[in-house]
Amino acid sequence: MKHKFIHIIYFTLLVAGLTACNSGSKKIAEQRYTFNNILDIAYTPDTLHRCYGWFTDAGSWMGFTLPEKAQWVNGFCGPFSLDMFRRQWMAQSAVTVDFAGSASGNFLPDSTCYFPGELYMSAHSDAGSIAQRLNFVDASTALLRIESGKAEDLLLTGSQWGKDVTIAIEQNSVIARHPSGESVTVTFTPDVTLSQTENNYTALIHSPKYPIHVAISFFTSEKEMIAGLQNLPTLLNNPGKALQANAERWEGYLTKILRKDMKPEYDRIAVKAVTTLISNWRTHRGGLLHEGIVPSHAVGYFVGFWAWDSWRFSAGTAKFDPELAKNNIRAMFDYQQPDGMVIDCIYTDPSENNARDSKPPLVCWAVDEIFTHTDDTAFVAEMYPQLLSYYKWWYQKRDHNRNGMCEYGATDGTLEAAAWESGMDNAIRFDNAVMLKNDGADDAWSMDQESVDLNAYLALECKLLKKFAVLLNVAFDGPDYSDKVADYFFDKQVNFFFDRRLKDGSFIEEPGCEAYTPLWTQIATQSQVDSMLPMLQDTAKFSTYIPFPTIAADNPKYNPRGYWRGPIWLDQTYFAIRGLRNYGYQKLADEYTLQVFDRLSGLKEGAPIHENYGTHTGERLKAPHFSWSSSHLLMMYDDYGK
Repeated sequence: MKHKFIHIIYFTLLVAGLTACNSGSKKIAEQRYTFNNILDIAYTPDTLHRCYGWFTDAGSWMGFTLPEKAQWVNGFCGPFSLDMFRRQWMAQSAVTVDFAGSASGNFLPDSTCYFPGELYMSAHSDAGSIAQRLNFVDASTALLRIESGKAEDLLLTGSQWGKDVTIAIEQNSVIARHPSGESVTVTFTPDVTLSQTENNYTALIHSPKYPIHVAISFFTSEKEMIAGLQNLPTLLNNPGKALQANAERWEGYLTKILRKDMKPEYDRIAVKAVTTLISNWRTHRGGLLHEGIVPSHAVGYFVGFWAWDSWRFSAGTAKFDPELAKNNIRAMFDYQQPDGMVIDCIYTDPSENNARDSKPPLVCWAVDEIFTHTDDTAFVAEMYPQLLSYYKWWYQKRDHNRNGMCEYGATDGTLEAAAWESGMDNAIRFDNAVMLKNDGADDAWSMDQESVDLNAYLALECKLLKKFAVLLNVAFDGPDYSDKVADYFFDKQVNFFFDRRLKDGSFIEEPGCEAYTPLWTQIATQSQVDSMLPMLQDTAKFSTYIPFPTIAADNPKYNPRGYWRGPIWLDQTYFAIRGLRNYGYQKLADEYTLQVFDRLSGLKEGAPIHENYGTHTGERLKAPHFSWSSSHLLMMYDDYGK
């Protein structure tokens, strides 16, 4: 009851503030306020521990956190620079709020909350209470809103600017410059009195009329900053328009993904997944020529775009933000090679791009998901030549014996890069693989085994390319071996799908998640799936506490923390569950879906969605705020009961 009462207070305050901010604008009832504390991102920057997640939105390269109640700062913490190559706090808090003339630092926290697309905090001192909210209005700027029931003057200032950051005041803006070229600006309305102190500022607001609006912006260069500052007076003169757009955008996201027949706790999972994907959205910057989604903003080495990650993200966002989904695909094809290859990953600094390998081909699936939700034939027409070229590349550069069954490989002949190309970097099935040089090209190498998942993906890509060709009234002239894949990789002695060795055609009998793919792509026969069921339902192998691990749980090589050698990856679990659904096992698929939803640690609470999870415990492993786990949770949510 206490929790419910507090929630009602939050909702009342927020809606009241929105009404004040949006006077003269169309009002909407926002669903996001029913999802309070969607993620726990409380962190006050210091030198004692690391932060594992930020509030960011609209493709921005800056992030904020809520202050910890035990280390209270009366302002949102940050911004933090989210680029892979220079991650640092630009300030502990670029804007802290106090009543003028009161003793600094005497605020006590009342409440904080992370709603989808909005941060909220309130605190009080002897002088009165102050509430603050933060929303991104675009990729460069977040709008701070301040409210209080007191008419006393306000005093705003920065707290603990980052190392090497220098402060200057220019007109109505405080400019915090870093030698890297990045800068943070804090811009006020003309009636605010700005003063510079020793590498800091004060902003005095006399007789404030609430709400007070302050623009906090982040720019990657001086040129970008000069252009961006010109737009801020218009924003501050009419903040309601931008806030309305933010509200409508988030309302659109939630309306498109939420079902009316699901339990509230499962709705919360779906909303958390959307929030995670949007938190990992980045606008174009440097070598990233289109906007897209990074795997995890919380882990520095994941702040780039990867190929099969991007295909998953686009499939996951197609329903609620198809334009972002399209650009996410375009970003990877910006670096398509002349021979058709789509490279592994790209970064803001192109010299860091990895072209040693590709990634599993799932892009036609992503394009088809976008088409399903938009009927956008123009996008299909735009992508079709590039999709076809990439599809053909696999058969040109990754079919060692020219039998129509492809292998994972690399351009540099290394097993490391070939394992990366599979996406399953240290999978048990590759333990004894060796590399073979392919004929006809110096940059074409294959593992000495043909992989069932790769060829199942290619079969689906072939099917969809044919669909696109009919849609566009063009000829499909690619190779087609899709009708041979299922029988070729199915071991009738074990009743399971396996990779096969090139030297003798023998099966690599290490039962693992690659066997789920023929079910998901629907190339398996019904009898094959029926005969697989005893192994899939074996609680010692695949029907574990969290279902469908990356390797059978009774394999002697199984490692509960072994990356692709044991833990749960939610893309693979989704492939298995959706695969069962495809072959008439809906009830079983629903049961497994609820095991995922009910047993993953922190999923229904405030914990972030993780890269992978413990098979027997549901414990969170590896990277938090992980996009592809989020995409596949959305798919499970959407499929449940159907």
